Amino acid sequence: MPGREEARLGRLRWRCRRGMKELDLVLAGWLEHRYAGSPPHLRSAFERLLEAQDPELVNWLFRHDRPADPDLAALVDEMLDRTR
Repeated sequence: MPGREEARLGRLRWRCRRGMKELDLVLAGWLEHRYAGSPPHLRSAFERLLEAQDPELVNWLFRHDRPADPDLAALVDEMLDRTR
């Protein structure tokens, strides 16, 4: 039986699946490579980021706009720095 944290990561993996391959790659990549070692405020921001609609995520992750929430903006910046 999977542990609580493993089940949580499974739910987050599922939520990373979006309508665009590019979003899937960025979101799932951050989850797999950065989530576990990130501070709690960035983990929380990631979970809030996953609540955003795809058009909003596209605007943020393709640098057309920035999230108003400072923690979300910091997370998006980190995601974009990682993918350069």
